[in-house]
Amino acid sequence: MADPVLDLRGLSKSFGALKATDDVTLTLQRGEIHALIGPNGAGKSTLMGLVSGKIAPDAGQVWLDSADITTLSVARRAKAGLGRSFQVSSLIPDYSALRNVMLALQARQGHSYRFLRPVNRDTPLRDGARAILARVGLGSRASVEAAMLSHGERRLLEIAVALAMDPKCFLLDEPMAGLGSEGTTRLVSFLHVVKHEAPILLIEHDMDAVFRLADRISVLVYGRIIATGAPADIRANPQVRAVYLGEETA
Repeated sequence: MADPVLDLRGLSKSFGALKATDDVTLTLQRGEIHALIGPNGAGKSTLMGLVSGKIAPDAGQVWLDSADITTLSVARRAKAGLGRSFQVSSLIPDYSALRNVMLALQARQGHSYRFLRPVNRDTPLRDGARAILARVGLGSRASVEAAMLSHGERRLLEIAVALAMDPKCFLLDEPMAGLGSEGTTRLVSFLHVVKHEAPILLIEHDMDAVFRLADRISVLVYGRIIATGAPADIRANPQVRAVYLGEETA
């Protein structure tokens, strides 16, 4: 198997007596969606924080495209090619969807934000941002301020901003939240295409979407991965059903 795009090696993180992440090792291969599932409090958000750089590990390493990025900041990881769906607070609420994506394109090109006004008159940059918004289904909402978008639309805008950075891989944290059935179906189809450009490490509570999307699934319980495999294997795993999937159907 080729070298993974993203390689997590023995990541551990404790908060006092609580071991939120316990020796987690997993890989993200080219062309795949690897979903991370588990009960509330399993440590999924902590693990995403360790991968994105928001949280420093007590032990372990994060490798991106064969480079050790464990000590890099969030911003430097983004420049190295780690794309993530940002929280709404990371969007500029009084800027239009178009301007938010233009800022991301500008950052990828290495230009300073202080030159935003002339950049707004940059036709190739504007056209590139419009194309990205169209890809995520927000083409008709380009002129709408981020604060005026629905919750689901803001999630799509976060993905558009991540796409604008031309990442080597994506970290997506509950991208289906607030989308509704039609929006979820559209995003599932979109992510099946995008994974061939940049593989996706996904946290998602919508189990129907997970089993439709994922090439591999890892199950996290009390900070430890108890199983990794193809969706059919995970669905049939007795331990997984006992500690997690059984809860979903109870």
